Amino acid sequence: MLFADVSGSTRLFETKGDVEARRLIAAVLDALSIVCVGHGGRVIKTIGDEIMCTLPTAMSGLLAACDMQRKMSRDINFVRENLAVRIGFHHGNALEENDDVFGDAVNVAARMTSLAKREQIVSTAATVNGLSGTRLPETRSLGRARVSGKLLPIEIVDVVWQEDTSGMTMVQSAIRMGDAAPAGAKLTLRHRGKLIELTENSEPFMMGREVSNNLVVEADWVSRTHAQIEYKRGHFMITDRSTNATYVCIGQDPELRLHRDEVHLRKSGSISMGQAASANTHDLIHFNAE
Repeated sequence: MLFADVSGSTRLFETKGDVEARRLIAAVLDALSIVCVGHGGRVIKTIGDEIMCTLPTAMSGLLAACDMQRKMSRDINFVRENLAVRIGFHHGNALEENDDVFGDAVNVAARMTSLAKREQIVSTAATVNGLSGTRLPETRSLGRARVSGKLLPIEIVDVVWQEDTSGMTMVQSAIRMGDAAPAGAKLTLRHRGKLIELTENSEPFMMGREVSNNLVVEADWVSRTHAQIEYKRGHFMITDRSTNATYVCIGQDPELRLHRDEVHLRKSGSISMGQAASANTHDLIHFNAE
């Protein structure tokens, strides 16, 4: 199973307008469809700015994902518009019904896509570890990530699809095993005297105004589901999902305004939902990463 998602499509609609944005996204999905079919695959469906494909083998999925990224990086029409995709894939059994596909492999592949960044391919280590051949691209460990329905986090990898990686910087390259958080990683949160400990095996930790969240902060400026903390790609990451942004202070660094984006929680610092920390001292969430 393979999913490919057009990165930054929301901004594309804001800057290009509905008609042009739809045209550009359709052109990307058409190009990805051609690559999929060229590797013996089948397009199951397109969902907005995303394409869902099946491919006959793990190797064909791997090669198709690499060719999709290369197509995006070489096509002048896509390069000119700064278009890019993020791709996730996983090899496993799935159930086909009414021209759609269901099952664990679909869920895992979709999760890999959600973990991928712009111009990145993420897969499970189980998918690529058994592959061999001269055309096999390099992979680099991204540590472990939690997948819905799985008891424990699973090992995931970044596929280095670029044919020439000599110019890649450490920021551009994926997290190597030595760079990942050590086994037993822990994040401690403190809010109004309440102490919360998260580990690499913890479920995603939700924060917001609604009572269904793991941490509830009742304030008008806090969204119902405001932010999420999750262990992925070898680190504890906080993701903002709010209207009014999340403000994060890390060590002595300047306060970071996070809006519909994510950041790695390192060392120690504070999290303020909906307002800058200076205006929200009563509901600050203090954190310490180990």
